[in-house]
Amino acid sequence: MNNIFSKENIEIILDYVDEGIQIIDSKGYIKYYNKAASELDDINKYDMIGKHVLEVYPSLSPQTSTLLRSIEKGVAIFDTQQSFKNYKGKDITTINSSFPIKVKQKVIGAIEISRNITAVKALSERVIDLQEQLYDKKQKVKTNVNEAKYNLYDIIGESEQMLKAKTLAVKASKSSSPILIYGQTGTGKELFVQSIHNKSCRRNKPFIVQNCGALPSTLLESILFGTVKGGFTGASDRPGLFELANGGTLFLDEINSMPLELQVKLLRVIQDGNIRRVGDVKTRHVDVRIIAATNEDPLTVVESRRMRQDLYYRLNVIGLKLPLLKERKGDMALLVDFFIKKYNDKLQKSFTGVEPQVFDIFEKHDWPGNVRELENVIEGIMNLEEGPIINIDSLPYVFEKYKDSNDKIENTKVVPIIVGNLKESLENFEKSLIEQALKKYDNNISHAAKELRIPRQTLQYKIKKYIGHDY
Repeated sequence: MNNIFSKENIEIILDYVDEGIQIIDSKGYIKYYNKAASELDDINKYDMIGKHVLEVYPSLSPQTSTLLRSIEKGVAIFDTQQSFKNYKGKDITTINSSFPIKVKQKVIGAIEISRNITAVKALSERVIDLQEQLYDKKQKVKTNVNEAKYNLYDIIGESEQMLKAKTLAVKASKSSSPILIYGQTGTGKELFVQSIHNKSCRRNKPFIVQNCGALPSTLLESILFGTVKGGFTGASDRPGLFELANGGTLFLDEINSMPLELQVKLLRVIQDGNIRRVGDVKTRHVDVRIIAATNEDPLTVVESRRMRQDLYYRLNVIGLKLPLLKERKGDMALLVDFFIKKYNDKLQKSFTGVEPQVFDIFEKHDWPGNVRELENVIEGIMNLEEGPIINIDSLPYVFEKYKDSNDKIENTKVVPIIVGNLKESLENFEKSLIEQALKKYDNNISHAAKELRIPRQTLQYKIKKYIGHDY
Protein backbone atom coordinates (compact mmCIF):
# COMPACT_ATOMS: atom_id res chain seq x y z
CA MET A 1 0.00 0.00 0.00
CA ASN A 2 2.83 2.39 0.83
CA ASN A 3 4.30 1.91 -2.63
CA ILE A 4 1.05 3.11 -4.23
CA PHE A 5 1.43 6.51 -2.58
CA SER A 6 5.12 6.85 -3.25
CA LYS A 7 6.48 10.15 -4.55
CA GLU A 8 7.24 8.56 -7.94
CA ASN A 9 3.70 7.21 -8.38
CA ILE A 10 2.06 10.47 -7.39
CA GLU A 11 4.22 12.35 -9.89
CA ILE A 12 3.23 9.88 -12.63
CA ILE A 13 -0.44 10.41 -11.79
CA LEU A 14 -0.11 14.21 -11.80
CA ASP A 15 1.48 14.08 -15.24
CA TYR A 16 -1.84 12.79 -16.57
CA VAL A 17 -3.76 15.79 -15.19
CA ASP A 18 -4.78 18.35 -17.84
CA GLU A 19 -4.15 21.37 -15.59
CA GLY A 20 -0.67 22.70 -14.92
CA ILE A 21 0.54 22.02 -11.37
CA GLN A 22 3.50 23.72 -9.68
CA ILE A 23 4.84 23.48 -6.15
CA ILE A 24 7.28 26.00 -4.65
CA ASP A 25 8.94 26.21 -1.27
CA SER A 26 8.51 29.08 1.17
CA LYS A 27 11.25 31.09 -0.58
CA GLY A 28 9.71 30.74 -4.03
CA TYR A 29 11.90 28.03 -5.53
CA ILE A 30 10.20 25.48 -7.77
CA LYS A 31 10.11 21.97 -6.30
CA TYR A 32 7.64 20.29 -8.65
CA TYR A 33 6.44 20.99 -12.17
CA ASN A 34 4.06 18.57 -13.93
CA LYS A 35 3.86 17.74 -17.64
CA ALA A 36 0.89 20.04 -18.34
CA ALA A 37 2.71 23.01 -16.79
CA SER A 38 5.76 22.18 -18.89
CA GLU A 39 3.66 22.13 -22.07
CA LEU A 40 1.87 25.32 -21.06
CA ASP A 41 5.15 27.21 -20.64
CA ASP A 42 6.93 25.38 -23.47
CA ILE A 43 9.80 24.56 -21.12
CA ASN A 44 11.44 21.27 -20.13
CA LYS A 45 10.08 20.60 -16.66
CA TYR A 46 13.39 19.24 -15.39
CA ASP A 47 15.09 22.53 -16.30
CA MET A 48 12.67 24.39 -14.00
CA ILE A 49 13.30 22.46 -10.81
CA GLY A 50 15.35 24.58 -8.40
CA LYS A 51 14.74 27.89 -10.22
CA HIS A 52 12.96 30.78 -8.53
CA VAL A 53 9.43 31.37 -9.77
CA LEU A 54 10.26 34.99 -10.74
CA GLU A 55 13.20 33.77 -12.80
CA VAL A 56 10.93 31.48 -14.79
CA TYR A 57 8.23 34.20 -15.06
CA PRO A 58 10.22 37.47 -15.20
CA SER A 59 7.14 39.59 -15.97
CA LEU A 60 5.61 38.72 -12.57
CA SER A 61 6.41 40.24 -9.21
CA PRO A 62 5.79 39.24 -5.57
CA GLN A 63 2.59 41.31 -5.74
CA THR A 64 1.26 39.79 -8.97
CA SER A 65 2.33 36.16 -8.63
CA THR A 66 -0.56 34.17 -7.19
CA LEU A 67 1.87 31.58 -5.80
CA LEU A 68 3.94 34.13 -3.89
CA ARG A 69 0.85 35.99 -2.69
CA SER A 70 -0.58 32.75 -1.34
CA ILE A 71 2.62 32.17 0.65
CA GLU A 72 2.75 35.75 1.92
CA LYS A 73 -0.89 35.88 3.04
CA GLY A 74 -1.14 32.23 4.06
CA VAL A 75 -4.54 31.86 2.37
CA ALA A 76 -5.92 30.19 -0.73
CA ILE A 77 -6.47 32.29 -3.85
CA PHE A 78 -9.17 30.95 -6.16
CA ASP A 79 -9.81 31.32 -9.92
CA THR A 80 -7.63 34.35 -10.55
CA GLN A 81 -6.79 35.41 -14.09
CA GLN A 82 -3.07 35.96 -14.65
CA SER A 83 -1.32 37.09 -17.82
CA PHE A 84 2.46 36.92 -18.02
CA LYS A 85 5.52 36.24 -20.15
CA ASN A 86 7.21 32.94 -19.54
CA TYR A 87 10.91 32.06 -19.52
CA LYS A 88 11.03 32.32 -23.33
CA GLY A 89 9.08 35.59 -23.58
CA LYS A 90 5.84 33.91 -24.69
CA ASP A 91 2.58 35.62 -23.63
CA ILE A 92 0.37 33.29 -21.58
CA THR A 93 -2.94 33.75 -19.76
CA THR A 94 -4.13 31.31 -17.12
CA ILE A 95 -6.82 30.90 -14.50
CA ASN A 96 -5.00 30.03 -11.27
CA SER A 97 -5.95 28.64 -7.89
CA SER A 98 -3.11 28.73 -5.36
CA PHE A 99 -3.01 27.12 -1.92
CA PRO A 100 -0.46 27.50 0.89
CA ILE A 101 1.13 24.29 2.19
CA LYS A 102 1.26 24.33 5.98
CA VAL A 103 2.89 22.14 8.59
CA LYS A 104 1.81 22.90 12.15
CA GLN A 105 0.39 26.24 11.00
CA LYS A 106 3.70 27.24 9.40
CA VAL A 107 3.69 27.96 5.65
CA ILE A 108 6.39 25.84 4.04
CA GLY A 109 5.39 26.39 0.41
CA ALA A 110 2.47 26.63 -2.02
CA ILE A 111 0.83 24.61 -4.76
CA GLU A 112 -0.83 26.12 -7.81
CA ILE A 113 -3.29 24.65 -10.32
CA SER A 114 -3.38 26.53 -13.65
CA ARG A 115 -5.79 26.29 -16.56
CA ASN A 116 -4.55 27.65 -19.87
CA ILE A 117 -6.98 30.14 -21.46
CA THR A 118 -4.46 31.88 -23.72
CA ALA A 119 -6.17 30.84 -26.96
CA VAL A 120 -9.68 31.52 -25.64
CA LYS A 121 -8.67 34.97 -24.37
CA ALA A 122 -6.94 35.87 -27.63
CA LEU A 123 -9.94 34.75 -29.68
CA SER A 124 -12.41 36.63 -27.47
CA GLU A 125 -10.36 39.82 -27.62
CA ARG A 126 -10.00 39.45 -31.38
CA VAL A 127 -13.77 39.24 -31.69
CA ILE A 128 -14.15 42.38 -29.56
CA ASP A 129 -11.54 44.23 -31.65
CA LEU A 130 -13.30 43.25 -34.87
CA GLN A 131 -16.67 44.31 -33.49
CA GLU A 132 -15.22 47.64 -32.38
CA GLN A 133 -13.73 48.23 -35.84
CA LEU A 134 -16.97 47.12 -37.48
CA TYR A 135 -19.19 49.52 -35.55
CA ASP A 136 -16.72 52.41 -35.82
CA LYS A 137 -16.74 51.90 -39.58
CA LYS A 138 -20.54 51.71 -39.66
CA GLN A 139 -20.85 54.97 -37.78
CA LYS A 140 -18.52 56.68 -40.23
CA VAL A 141 -20.36 55.49 -43.33
CA LYS A 142 -23.78 55.69 -41.63
CA THR A 143 -24.84 52.28 -42.80
CA ASN A 144 -27.86 50.47 -41.34
CA VAL A 145 -26.32 47.01 -41.54
CA ASN A 146 -25.84 45.04 -38.31
CA GLU A 147 -25.26 41.47 -37.23
CA ALA A 148 -28.92 40.76 -36.45
CA LYS A 149 -30.15 39.40 -39.78
CA TYR A 150 -33.48 37.81 -38.85
CA ASN A 151 -36.91 39.39 -38.64
CA LEU A 152 -40.24 38.11 -37.34
CA TYR A 153 -41.37 37.08 -40.81
CA ASP A 154 -38.39 34.69 -40.90
CA ILE A 155 -39.84 32.74 -37.97
CA ILE A 156 -41.81 29.79 -39.36
CA GLY A 157 -45.02 29.01 -37.51
CA GLU A 158 -48.74 29.79 -37.53
CA SER A 159 -49.80 27.68 -34.55
CA GLU A 160 -51.54 29.33 -31.62
CA GLN A 161 -48.40 29.05 -29.48
CA MET A 162 -46.14 30.64 -32.09
CA LEU A 163 -48.59 33.41 -32.94
CA LYS A 164 -48.74 34.26 -29.23
CA ALA A 165 -44.93 34.33 -29.01
CA LYS A 166 -44.66 36.52 -32.10
CA THR A 167 -47.28 38.93 -30.76
CA LEU A 168 -45.35 39.27 -27.49
CA ALA A 169 -42.13 39.80 -29.45
CA VAL A 170 -43.72 42.66 -31.41
CA LYS A 171 -44.86 44.32 -28.19
CA ALA A 172 -41.46 43.77 -26.58
CA SER A 173 -39.70 45.44 -29.52
CA LYS A 174 -41.42 48.74 -28.69
CA SER A 175 -39.73 48.87 -25.28
CA SER A 176 -36.17 49.09 -23.98
CA SER A 177 -36.86 47.09 -20.83
CA PRO A 178 -34.89 43.90 -20.15
CA ILE A 179 -36.24 40.65 -21.58
CA LEU A 180 -35.78 37.10 -20.29
CA ILE A 181 -36.44 34.40 -22.87
CA TYR A 182 -36.90 30.80 -21.81
CA GLY A 183 -36.69 28.08 -24.42
CA GLN A 184 -35.08 24.68 -24.65
CA THR A 185 -32.25 24.04 -27.10
CA GLY A 186 -33.41 24.32 -30.69
CA THR A 187 -36.56 26.39 -30.08
CA GLY A 188 -35.18 29.52 -31.79
CA LYS A 189 -34.22 31.85 -28.96
CA GLU A 190 -31.65 33.86 -30.93
CA LEU A 191 -34.06 34.07 -33.87
CA PHE A 192 -36.54 35.86 -31.62
CA VAL A 193 -33.85 38.06 -30.05
CA GLN A 194 -32.60 39.23 -33.44
CA SER A 195 -36.16 39.84 -34.60
CA ILE A 196 -36.94 41.95 -31.54
CA HIS A 197 -33.77 44.00 -32.06
CA ASN A 198 -34.50 44.52 -35.76
CA LYS A 199 -38.03 45.73 -35.08
CA SER A 200 -36.95 48.08 -32.29
CA CYS A 201 -35.74 51.66 -32.42
CA ARG A 202 -32.23 50.25 -31.83
CA ARG A 203 -32.18 48.41 -35.15
CA ASN A 204 -29.41 50.62 -36.56
CA LYS A 205 -27.23 50.24 -33.48
CA PRO A 206 -24.97 47.36 -32.44
CA PHE A 207 -26.33 43.89 -31.77
CA ILE A 208 -23.82 41.82 -29.79
CA VAL A 209 -24.09 38.25 -28.53
CA GLN A 210 -22.20 36.58 -25.69
CA ASN A 211 -22.70 33.04 -24.43
CA CYS A 212 -22.24 33.16 -20.66
CA GLY A 213 -21.35 29.49 -20.45
CA ALA A 214 -18.53 29.62 -22.99
CA LEU A 215 -15.86 31.41 -20.92
CA PRO A 216 -14.30 31.15 -17.45
CA SER A 217 -15.84 33.63 -15.01
CA THR A 218 -12.83 35.93 -14.72
CA LEU A 219 -12.41 36.13 -18.48
CA LEU A 220 -16.15 36.65 -18.98
CA GLU A 221 -16.01 39.62 -16.61
CA SER A 222 -13.23 41.32 -18.56
CA ILE A 223 -14.95 40.55 -21.87
CA LEU A 224 -18.24 42.08 -20.70
CA PHE A 225 -16.94 45.08 -18.76
CA GLY A 226 -13.52 45.73 -20.31
CA THR A 227 -10.16 46.23 -18.64
CA VAL A 228 -7.70 48.99 -17.79
CA LYS A 229 -3.95 48.77 -17.88
CA GLY A 230 -2.69 47.48 -14.55
CA GLY A 231 -6.08 46.07 -13.54
CA PHE A 232 -4.40 42.68 -13.34
CA THR A 233 -1.14 41.26 -14.63
CA GLY A 234 -1.00 41.69 -18.39
CA ALA A 235 -4.21 43.74 -18.59
CA SER A 236 -4.50 46.52 -21.18
CA ASP A 237 -6.95 49.33 -21.86
CA ARG A 238 -9.78 47.59 -23.67
CA PRO A 239 -13.52 48.24 -23.89
CA GLY A 240 -15.94 45.45 -23.02
CA LEU A 241 -19.08 44.31 -24.78
CA PHE A 242 -21.28 46.70 -22.80
CA GLU A 243 -19.37 49.66 -24.21
CA LEU A 244 -19.40 48.22 -27.73
CA ALA A 245 -23.16 47.62 -27.51
CA ASN A 246 -23.85 51.19 -26.38
CA GLY A 247 -27.10 52.36 -27.94
CA GLY A 248 -27.97 48.86 -29.08
CA THR A 249 -28.73 45.39 -27.73
CA LEU A 250 -26.58 42.93 -25.78
CA PHE A 251 -27.84 39.34 -25.88
CA LEU A 252 -26.59 37.24 -22.97
CA ASP A 253 -27.27 33.61 -23.85
CA GLU A 254 -27.23 30.87 -21.20
CA ILE A 255 -27.53 33.45 -18.45
CA ASN A 256 -28.08 30.51 -16.08
CA SER A 257 -24.37 29.69 -16.53
CA MET A 258 -23.16 33.11 -15.36
CA PRO A 259 -21.28 32.92 -12.02
CA LEU A 260 -23.16 34.43 -9.07
CA GLU A 261 -20.44 36.97 -8.32
CA LEU A 262 -20.71 38.31 -11.86
CA GLN A 263 -24.51 38.44 -11.62
CA VAL A 264 -24.09 41.13 -8.95
CA LYS A 265 -22.22 43.38 -11.40
CA LEU A 266 -24.85 42.71 -14.09
CA LEU A 267 -27.58 43.68 -11.66
CA ARG A 268 -25.91 47.04 -11.05
CA VAL A 269 -25.71 47.73 -14.79
CA ILE A 270 -29.42 47.03 -15.21
CA GLN A 271 -30.28 49.27 -12.26
CA ASP A 272 -28.26 52.37 -13.13
CA GLY A 273 -26.66 51.81 -16.55
CA ASN A 274 -23.15 52.29 -15.17
CA ILE A 275 -20.23 49.94 -15.75
CA ARG A 276 -16.72 49.84 -14.38
CA ARG A 277 -13.88 48.20 -16.26
CA VAL A 278 -11.93 45.55 -14.37
CA GLY A 279 -9.31 47.34 -12.25
CA ASP A 280 -10.77 50.80 -12.90
CA VAL A 281 -12.06 53.31 -10.36
CA LYS A 282 -14.01 55.31 -12.93
CA THR A 283 -17.57 54.45 -13.92
CA ARG A 284 -18.90 54.79 -17.47
CA HIS A 285 -22.54 55.15 -18.46
CA VAL A 286 -23.94 52.93 -21.20
CA ASP A 287 -27.34 52.76 -22.87
CA VAL A 288 -27.77 49.07 -23.60
CA ARG A 289 -30.86 46.93 -23.81
CA ILE A 290 -30.19 43.56 -22.20
CA ILE A 291 -31.92 40.46 -23.52
CA ALA A 292 -31.06 37.29 -21.64
CA ALA A 293 -31.94 33.70 -22.43
CA THR A 294 -31.94 30.43 -20.55
CA ASN A 295 -32.47 26.87 -21.75
CA GLU A 296 -33.79 25.87 -18.31
CA ASP A 297 -36.93 26.98 -16.50
CA PRO A 298 -35.75 30.23 -14.85
CA LEU A 299 -37.74 29.52 -11.67
CA THR A 300 -35.93 26.20 -11.32
CA VAL A 301 -32.60 27.99 -11.84
CA VAL A 302 -33.51 30.50 -9.12
CA GLU A 303 -34.65 27.77 -6.73
CA SER A 304 -31.36 25.91 -7.24
CA ARG A 305 -29.54 29.18 -6.44
CA ARG A 306 -27.75 29.38 -9.77
CA MET A 307 -29.42 32.71 -10.50
CA ARG A 308 -29.94 35.49 -8.00
CA GLN A 309 -33.60 36.11 -7.32
CA ASP A 310 -33.19 39.88 -7.62
CA LEU A 311 -31.49 39.47 -11.01
CA TYR A 312 -34.34 37.24 -12.19
CA TYR A 313 -36.89 39.92 -11.32
CA ARG A 314 -34.84 42.62 -13.07
CA LEU A 315 -34.40 40.56 -16.23
CA ASN A 316 -37.93 39.17 -16.30
CA VAL A 317 -39.57 42.56 -16.78
CA ILE A 318 -40.70 41.08 -20.07
CA GLY A 319 -40.82 37.29 -20.04
CA LEU A 320 -41.10 35.22 -23.21
CA LYS A 321 -41.42 31.43 -23.22
CA LEU A 322 -40.87 29.65 -26.53
CA PRO A 323 -42.88 26.48 -27.18
CA LEU A 324 -41.36 23.07 -27.81
CA LEU A 325 -41.83 21.60 -31.27
CA LYS A 326 -44.00 18.83 -29.80
CA GLU A 327 -46.31 21.56 -28.47
CA ARG A 328 -46.75 23.10 -31.91
CA LYS A 329 -47.26 20.11 -34.18
CA GLY A 330 -49.63 22.26 -36.24
CA ASP A 331 -46.52 23.96 -37.65
CA MET A 332 -44.95 20.69 -38.79
CA ALA A 333 -46.12 20.99 -42.41
CA LEU A 334 -44.78 24.54 -42.71
CA LEU A 335 -41.43 23.61 -41.19
CA VAL A 336 -40.97 20.50 -43.35
CA ASP A 337 -41.88 22.53 -46.41
CA PHE A 338 -39.42 25.28 -45.48
CA PHE A 339 -36.47 22.97 -44.78
CA ILE A 340 -36.97 20.92 -47.94
CA LYS A 341 -36.92 24.09 -50.02
CA LYS A 342 -33.89 25.38 -48.11
CA TYR A 343 -31.81 22.26 -48.72
CA ASN A 344 -33.02 21.84 -52.28
CA ASP A 345 -31.29 25.17 -52.92
CA LYS A 346 -28.27 24.46 -50.76
CA LEU A 347 -27.63 20.90 -51.93
CA GLN A 348 -28.82 21.32 -55.52
CA LYS A 349 -31.51 18.68 -55.03
CA SER A 350 -35.11 18.50 -56.25
CA PHE A 351 -37.14 16.87 -53.49
CA THR A 352 -40.87 17.39 -53.90
CA GLY A 353 -42.25 16.26 -50.56
CA VAL A 354 -42.57 13.49 -47.98
CA GLU A 355 -44.62 10.30 -47.85
CA PRO A 356 -47.69 10.48 -45.60
CA GLN A 357 -46.18 7.75 -43.41
CA VAL A 358 -43.13 9.96 -42.84
CA PHE A 359 -45.25 12.93 -41.89
CA ASP A 360 -47.25 10.72 -39.54
CA ILE A 361 -44.02 9.61 -37.85
CA PHE A 362 -42.82 13.21 -37.60
CA GLU A 363 -46.02 14.05 -35.71
CA LYS A 364 -45.56 11.12 -33.31
CA HIS A 365 -41.93 11.94 -32.48
CA ASP A 366 -41.22 14.03 -29.35
CA TRP A 367 -38.40 16.06 -30.98
CA PRO A 368 -36.17 16.58 -27.91
CA GLY A 369 -33.93 18.78 -30.08
CA ASN A 370 -36.95 20.77 -31.28
CA VAL A 371 -36.87 22.63 -34.62
CA ARG A 372 -33.10 22.28 -34.89
CA GLU A 373 -33.44 18.51 -34.69
CA LEU A 374 -36.09 18.50 -37.42
CA GLU A 375 -33.85 20.60 -39.66
CA ASN A 376 -30.87 18.32 -39.05
CA VAL A 377 -32.95 15.22 -39.85
CA ILE A 378 -34.14 16.66 -43.15
CA GLU A 379 -30.68 17.95 -44.05
CA GLY A 380 -29.17 14.54 -43.30
CA ILE A 381 -31.72 12.67 -45.43
CA MET A 382 -31.36 15.06 -48.35
CA ASN A 383 -27.57 14.69 -48.24
CA LEU A 384 -27.78 10.92 -48.54
CA GLU A 385 -30.86 10.39 -50.76
CA GLU A 386 -31.63 11.44 -54.31
CA GLY A 387 -35.39 11.84 -53.91
CA PRO A 388 -37.68 12.96 -55.30
CA ILE A 389 -39.51 12.19 -52.03
CA ILE A 390 -38.51 11.52 -48.45
CA ASN A 391 -39.83 8.03 -47.76
CA ILE A 392 -39.98 5.91 -44.66
CA ASP A 393 -36.80 4.03 -45.58
CA SER A 394 -34.90 7.32 -45.65
CA LEU A 395 -35.45 7.99 -41.95
CA PRO A 396 -32.50 7.57 -39.53
CA TYR A 397 -32.46 4.83 -36.91
CA VAL A 398 -33.98 7.02 -34.17
CA PHE A 399 -37.34 6.64 -35.94
CA GLU A 400 -37.24 2.83 -36.16
CA LYS A 401 -39.63 2.45 -33.22
CA TYR A 402 -42.39 4.19 -35.18
CA LYS A 403 -42.15 2.14 -38.36
CA ASP A 404 -44.13 -0.84 -37.06
CA SER A 405 -46.97 1.28 -35.71
CA ASN A 406 -50.39 -0.12 -36.58
CA ASP A 407 -52.17 3.19 -36.87
CA LYS A 408 -50.29 4.68 -39.80
CA ILE A 409 -52.31 6.23 -42.60
CA GLU A 410 -51.90 3.73 -45.38
CA ASN A 411 -51.54 5.63 -48.58
CA THR A 412 -48.76 5.88 -51.12
CA LYS A 413 -49.75 9.35 -52.19
CA VAL A 414 -46.96 11.89 -51.61
CA VAL A 415 -47.61 14.95 -49.49
CA PRO A 416 -46.76 17.59 -52.09
CA ILE A 417 -44.85 20.81 -51.77
CA ILE A 418 -45.74 23.67 -54.08
CA VAL A 419 -42.93 26.14 -54.49
CA GLY A 420 -44.37 29.63 -54.59
CA ASN A 421 -47.60 30.87 -53.04
CA LEU A 422 -47.75 29.95 -49.32
CA LYS A 423 -51.55 29.94 -49.23
CA GLU A 424 -51.73 27.49 -52.11
CA SER A 425 -49.11 25.24 -50.49
CA LEU A 426 -51.06 25.11 -47.23
CA GLU A 427 -54.38 24.46 -48.94
CA ASN A 428 -52.87 21.72 -51.08
CA PHE A 429 -51.30 20.06 -48.06
CA GLU A 430 -54.50 20.35 -46.01
CA LYS A 431 -56.57 18.84 -48.82
CA SER A 432 -54.15 15.91 -49.11
CA LEU A 433 -54.38 15.09 -45.39
CA ILE A 434 -58.18 15.30 -45.44
CA GLU A 435 -58.39 12.91 -48.40
CA GLN A 436 -56.08 10.44 -46.64
CA ALA A 437 -58.10 10.53 -43.41
CA LEU A 438 -61.39 10.06 -45.25
CA LYS A 439 -60.01 7.12 -47.17
CA LYS A 440 -58.65 5.50 -44.00
CA TYR A 441 -62.05 5.70 -42.25
CA ASP A 442 -64.27 4.98 -45.28
CA ASN A 443 -65.56 8.55 -45.37
CA ASN A 444 -66.63 8.51 -41.71
CA ILE A 445 -66.58 12.22 -40.84
CA SER A 446 -66.44 11.76 -37.05
CA HIS A 447 -63.50 9.34 -37.16
CA ALA A 448 -61.65 11.42 -39.75
CA ALA A 449 -62.14 14.59 -37.69
CA LYS A 450 -60.78 12.83 -34.61
CA GLU A 451 -57.73 11.64 -36.61
CA LEU A 452 -57.10 15.19 -37.86
CA ARG A 453 -57.82 16.66 -34.41
CA ILE A 454 -60.32 19.23 -35.66
CA PRO A 455 -64.08 19.69 -34.95
CA ARG A 456 -66.49 17.70 -37.11
CA GLN A 457 -68.13 20.89 -38.38
CA THR A 458 -64.73 22.28 -39.40
CA LEU A 459 -63.95 19.14 -41.36
CA GLN A 460 -67.30 19.32 -43.17
CA TYR A 461 -66.60 22.91 -44.13
CA LYS A 462 -63.13 22.04 -45.44
CA ILE A 463 -64.43 19.03 -47.41
CA LYS A 464 -66.95 21.26 -49.15
CA LYS A 465 -64.24 23.86 -49.75
CA TYR A 466 -61.56 21.54 -51.13
CA ILE A 467 -63.43 18.55 -52.52
CA GLY A 468 -66.63 20.24 -53.58
CA HIS A 469 -69.36 18.08 -52.03
CA ASP A 470 -70.79 16.99 -48.68
CA TYR A 471 -70.50 13.57 -47.05
